[in-house]
Amino acid sequence: MKIDMKGLYLVTPDWDDTARLLEVTNRALEAGAALVQYRNKTASDALRREQAAALLALCRQHDRPLIINDHVDLCLQLGADGVHVGGLDAPVAAVRAALGPDKIVGASCYGQLALARSAQDAGASYVAFGGFYPSKVKVYEVSTPPGIVAQAKGQLTVPVVVIGGMTVANARPLVESGADLVAAISSVYLAEDASAAVREFAAMFR
Repeated sequence: MKIDMKGLYLVTPDWDDTARLLEVTNRALEAGAALVQYRNKTASDALRREQAAALLALCRQHDRPLIINDHVDLCLQLGADGVHVGGLDAPVAAVRAALGPDKIVGASCYGQLALARSAQDAGASYVAFGGFYPSKVKVYEVSTPPGIVAQAKGQLTVPVVVIGGMTVANARPLVESGADLVAAISSVYLAEDASAAVREFAAMFR
């Protein structure tokens, strides 16, 4: 599998409708989304497993990675491509030890460069900063300064992801500052035309 750490990083919404989830994700992958994170904070264990398995099969068809948010056990059971952890989830070093050297491990670092340096040292494959802007989907503190992207690119060797209320317009300056991936939920899943939205995001990285 070719893992391209550049472009649109698609993050799923809390949808129970698996068919709808797969339909929009498929359109996004066809349009050029670089990788997918399965994140559903409200799903039951059974639904989470069902949706993750279906998304993994879809990602395999498109030769793109599927990252599981937080659930290391689910990643291992399904053979998914990695795990993303937040600041209150399992430590990066523990996740890297559980997954081995070849899986992707991503870490939320909010607006903290020190956290990003620690995550990189502990074995993170990429670090994510944000929220930069208010989100339609997640409630969080919108306090990450845009200048952190250039600082991170000067200090870190792993790819930098930006997240939080991302639109094509407000992501552009962050990409110009060096962001490798833009993570988006509602700008794709709630868009009138998901394919067009993904193509616009992807165009920023050409």
